[in-house]
Amino acid sequence: MATVTRSRRAAIQREAAQIRMRCQRQQHTLEQTVKAIRTVLPEVSALEAWRFALGWSRAATVAQIAGLYLADGLLPPGLSESMLCRWEHDPDEWPGPEYTVMLCRIYAARPEQLGLHRTVEPPWGYRTIRYGQPDHAAYGPGPREGMQPMTTAAGLPAVRESLHLALLAHPDGSVLAAEMAEAAVEHYALNYSKHPPQVLFNEVRDVRQLLTPMTTNGSSEPATELQRQVGWLSALLGNLAFHLDDTSGARTHLGTAAAYGERVGDPRLVAWAWGAQSMIARTIGRHEAAVAHAERGIAAAPAGLVRAQLHAWALLPALARQGRGDDADQALTVALTELESDREGSAPGRFGFDEPELALHQAEAHLALGRTEQARHRAQASADACPAGTPGWGAATLVLAQAEATARPDDAAQRAIDVLERIPPQRLRSTARARLIRLDTLLADRTVHSVADLNERLRVLPTAIDAHGQALSN
Repeated sequence: MATVTRSRRAAIQREAAQIRMRCQRQQHTLEQTVKAIRTVLPEVSALEAWRFALGWSRAATVAQIAGLYLADGLLPPGLSESMLCRWEHDPDEWPGPEYTVMLCRIYAARPEQLGLHRTVEPPWGYRTIRYGQPDHAAYGPGPREGMQPMTTAAGLPAVRESLHLALLAHPDGSVLAAEMAEAAVEHYALNYSKHPPQVLFNEVRDVRQLLTPMTTNGSSEPATELQRQVGWLSALLGNLAFHLDDTSGARTHLGTAAAYGERVGDPRLVAWAWGAQSMIARTIGRHEAAVAHAERGIAAAPAGLVRAQLHAWALLPALARQGRGDDADQALTVALTELESDREGSAPGRFGFDEPELALHQAEAHLALGRTEQARHRAQASADACPAGTPGWGAATLVLAQAEATARPDDAAQRAIDVLERIPPQRLRSTARARLIRLDTLLADRTVHSVADLNERLRVLPTAIDAHGQALSN
């Protein structure tokens, strides 16, 4: 086995982390990421490349395998990080058939993809190797068992850990550190809805703390870019605090985001931060402030998608809450015009904007202006465009339920119950909880059985954060 120095191993880990983040941004599959890592780093084995592609440490892999044994009702074996290291690096060291099965399960790969096909005898499905069960059950395609994909809480810390490694290599900041910080922000923004808000809040806060010391290193280009990412991380914290019903904290974080946006000359960040401030002001009934914040964001917004977002997300609903129907219609017209002028027409993620979100804002504006049928139509369109069980689907479904509350109370209550059954309490945002409360108020005088059922479910619904500041476990 060729000797690889400690410094080279550290360099391999950093390069693999960069490749993984780049592949995530390009929406590559896990297998494509593995191929990219091995193309650039041919000394990396297939087994190690799959771990790198997931962003896991060896300790995390060992923990995942132990979790599989526990899920199977068995005590975890004596697998260690040093054993895994030997399997990854020494061509003469191979895991036994049972460990091969477990590695395939946690990586959602077949033995030949991991380079472990010599540890079991083909053809697959004809040997009995795992607790007397046929191995095709272990190797067969399908979702990973007993683990979370890398965009959920089990893999979320890996992004922070990879960034931390880059910062350790360049403690004074560098172009690489700035690029990885940008990739981390993009990862959090693109996968925002896949995490309970309190879980993502902790991760984003930790990453911002990692970057903060480097934002004072002069006016170099890397320092400026790191300041930009601190601003976007603050914007994320503001949105997350809002979804945890911490409006004062959200306003503080968003104010920081706007300040950093102005400091580094990022009009999109400034515009988004003021749009979010408008959303918060509207939520707490400060409608004049909501309009003022929206207009401030629009003044900074670049033409096209961002300006469309500010008109539809911030100004339209703020004007509707004031009962200014003609002005609200004009804001919507501008949003549609700006959207049509944009070459892309949509963008994914927390900072993006698309047709389902536009339809949701239209529906809520129509609802505020008493245009029930139009609200129902746009809310249905938004819900139909979102995967069931996602926050966007939940928001649209609850707005649709509000539009149906008067004429179809049973349908409205059933829709809300469906939301509660599909979205766990720890993933219910403060906005969804507020919509549920409004719907419950609208249905208060109805005697339909489903209404009583909804009322009882809301009565026992746990708060996202208790009186001691503890979040619901995920």
